[in-house]
Amino acid sequence: MIYFNKILPVIFSPLGLLIFLLIYGILRKKRLPLVIASILVIVFSLPLVSNKLTQLLEQNYEPVAPYDVEKADAIVVLSGMVRTINKNNETFYEFSDAVDRILAGVELLKLNKAQNIILTRGKLPWNAGIPEGEFLAVFVKSQGVVENQIILTENVQNTNDEAKAVSKLLPQNSKIILVTSAFHMPRAMTVFENQNLIVIPFAVDFRFSENKLDFLDFLPQAEAFKDSSFYFRELIGRAFYHLRYLIFS
Repeated sequence: MIYFNKILPVIFSPLGLLIFLLIYGILRKKRLPLVIASILVIVFSLPLVSNKLTQLLEQNYEPVAPYDVEKADAIVVLSGMVRTINKNNETFYEFSDAVDRILAGVELLKLNKAQNIILTRGKLPWNAGIPEGEFLAVFVKSQGVVENQIILTENVQNTNDEAKAVSKLLPQNSKIILVTSAFHMPRAMTVFENQNLIVIPFAVDFRFSENKLDFLDFLPQAEAFKDSSFYFRELIGRAFYHLRYLIFS
């Protein structure tokens, strides 16, 4: 299932659509699909477009000061902020842009917003090394968090797994502060609330900023195309979970 979850967004992403149009146009010797593909490459490569798509992903949440968050039974920090690098038969770990997740979790804990921090043992089948939660546990201890405040879930592969694993550790209707990236929060809220948990969202890692437009926003860039593709991946993830709960609820 995890492979299906990763492949599906690629098929329906701008890249997947472009590949289809190019292959179709070449095989059928038609110019129109090639023209459409060229236009789409330009459009989705514009920072103006990718920034707007990022804003749509994050529009339901605003940055909140940690001291304004109400207290809860536990702080839950979702995986997805650590990269593994394999070199010379060794595995190294480094934080990605989403490192705000764990930093916010530690700050909330130090503000006594909850007595425990729950870290998820996220690990995909093709990744080497230890689960992410185990690496994060070492990190938070280096930040002054004591060991008896740290709770690790069982191994998980996606957001739905994380919600189920957390629910096994807490009584029903427990109140949690859920920490994840702003773009990911709507999907995370859906699955955690489905586990009969009272969820206080604490969104971090905001990627949209209301900067003034300049000429660079109208120049195609590879990073902008990547961000546009990311929008469709997250949108498909949300639709998948909503459809899943609609069918099986």
